Amino acid sequence: MRLLALAVFVLAVSAVGGVILYRNSGQEAAVDGAATVQRIAQGKAIYMDHCASCHGAALEGQANWRSRKPDGRLPAPPHDPSGHTWHHPDQMLFVMTKFGPQATAGPGYESDMPGFEGVLSDQEIIDVLTYIKSTWPEEIQQEQARRTKLSRQNAS
Repeated sequence: MRLLALAVFVLAVSAVGGVILYRNSGQEAAVDGAATVQRIAQGKAIYMDHCASCHGAALEGQANWRSRKPDGRLPAPPHDPSGHTWHHPDQMLFVMTKFGPQATAGPGYESDMPGFEGVLSDQEIIDVLTYIKSTWPEEIQQEQARRTKLSRQNAS
């Protein structure tokens, strides 16, 4: 049940020429390993409109993001190298963004972060993730890519 969204969201992952495809009800969205400047710019604009109010304009997250608030929820984490976003494979980041953190953490997990299904298209979510990843140092990008590849292999 930990990856409930993967049961609901049929995730077919294919590594062909550096492209990962997510399929949902016949719709596909691609993550290009060699992100274009246009995709990064689009992702940044979408991030500023939908994510920066909580995660920070500089991807810095909210203060004390590792300490629970009085309501038991965690503040928004940073997406810069100081955070844990890069510890997660692409598939998990996508599902978490589309369906909300409870989709990967399991039922009963409470978070202030909504899912963006119906708000952002699959490609827009991927563009945001592409922008975030583009801000990380090369060694962190490589480590996150390694984790994504390992996750895909384990899912096979």
